[in-house]
Amino acid sequence: MKTDPIEKMSAHWLLAKIGKKVLRPGGIALTHKMLSMLNITINDDVVEFAPGLGLTAEITLKKRPKSYTGIDADENAISYLNSKFEQSPAVFRLGNAALSALPEQSADKVYGEAMLSMHADHRKSEIIQEASRILVPQGFYAIHELALTPDNLDENVKLQIQKELALSLKVNTRPLTVSEWTCLLEKEGFQVIKIETAPMHLLKPQRIISDEGFSGFLKIAGNIITQPKIRSRIKQIRKAFKKYDDYLCAVAILAQKK
Repeated sequence: MKTDPIEKMSAHWLLAKIGKKVLRPGGIALTHKMLSMLNITINDDVVEFAPGLGLTAEITLKKRPKSYTGIDADENAISYLNSKFEQSPAVFRLGNAALSALPEQSADKVYGEAMLSMHADHRKSEIIQEASRILVPQGFYAIHELALTPDNLDENVKLQIQKELALSLKVNTRPLTVSEWTCLLEKEGFQVIKIETAPMHLLKPQRIISDEGFSGFLKIAGNIITQPKIRSRIKQIRKAFKKYDDYLCAVAILAQKK
């Protein structure tokens, strides 16, 4: 687990610190929809970019793919995952999603969640290009990301949202509209097959209960109440989410390599 000061800790690790396991913008329900679209089978070599705490990896491994490899740039995450999945066939490697070092055309299916949103647009393209490189022809790529709405959102509003989210989350958050996500995938040689959206209710009580269960909700609430520094950060994040609630959503997209 990260040991950065609470005031500087990225939202991902801050939420993990208080017991939140589901850290995806559309919640566990949209994760399941993404995996359902991807349709992982025992014949698939699967790669996940930025597996984080490994929740989606757990779901994927239950489908018994031919192989599973997780690539994460965070040493703390890799250490945690190697310990958590010590008894499983999963392989976790420290690496950059834009330069995974995996062999060309070595994966049937690739996916990533809540990670493209955290990169500048040129880096998004590099990561998508890497997904294409390691995928076999006609292979599938799925993403689950933070999105902006509507598609014709004013550019100045978009920039303001990105700026305030980056400040509150302590990461370079740069979500796109659904149409922009689609165009980005198509630009890099993918055909978009299916799109699912969901509200971005990451810190709303009902979503937390749905994702974590009532006991998990109570644990998270208790940690927020009893730890003033964490409570202050959570308030800042919730304030930003609430301010732009009408403009935020989550999107899952399935695309196929042409």
